Amino acid sequence: MSIRKWYKNWGIIPVIACFGFFSSCTDTLESETIVYSNDFSDLNLAGFENGRLFIFENDTLAGFYHNEEVAVNVSDLPNHNLLKVTVEIIVHDSWDGNPDDGVGGPDQWFFGVDNLEVFRTTFSNSPCESTYCLYQSYPDNYARQNVPKTGAIQTNLPGLCLFGAFNSYSTRYSISKIIDHSNATARIYMNSDLVANNSPDPVCDESWSISKIEIKALTLN
Repeated sequence: MSIRKWYKNWGIIPVIACFGFFSSCTDTLESETIVYSNDFSDLNLAGFENGRLFIFENDTLAGFYHNEEVAVNVSDLPNHNLLKVTVEIIVHDSWDGNPDDGVGGPDQWFFGVDNLEVFRTTFSNSPCESTYCLYQSYPDNYARQNVPKTGAIQTNLPGLCLFGAFNSYSTRYSISKIIDHSNATARIYMNSDLVANNSPDPVCDESWSISKIEIKALTLN
C-alpha cells in the first residue's frame, strides 16, 4: 500500500518518517493550506448555500436542517491534489440509526465534494439496552452496526425540539475525510435522508446542525 493511499484511509500525515512495514517511502506532504474555516462565532456565512444561524446551548450554529441540502463554495484554491474536509455536526432529537422499517428509519447523513458523494452514515440518539438497541453506522459507512453515539465527541447535550427538556438527545461528531481533488474551486455539500413518517412534525422529531467546518488543500507527492 502506498503512503498516499494509507494517508487517505487514516488521515495521518507522513511528513518525513517512514515505517518498516512500507516497502518504500516516496510520498511526502509538500503543502497544507487552510482554505476555509468557520465556527460561525462571527456570524459569517460567506460561501454558504442555504446558510442560516441559530443559538444552541450558547453556541452559534448553522442550521438546523432536515432533509435539505446545505453547501459551502470555495474558490481560488492553491495548487493541490487532495482536499481534507473536517465538519463538526450536531444531531438533534430522535435519530433512529440503521433500522430500515420505512417508518422511523434509517436516518442517514451524507456529504460530498462537487458531484461525488464522499461519506454516508447513520446516527442514533436512542438509549441502548441489552434487549433493545437502535444501532448506528458511524464512524463507518452505512450500514455497519455500532452502538449509538459511537465516535461522538460530546454526548450530554439536551435535545433541540422534541426532546428539548431531556439531556443526551443532541450529540456532537467531528467527521474528517480526505478526497482526491485538484480543481481551483470546490463545492462541499451536506444533506440527510431522515425518515420520520410516524411523526406529525418531522423537523422537530429529527434535525442536524453544523458547529464548525474546515477545508484544507493538500499537496502530497
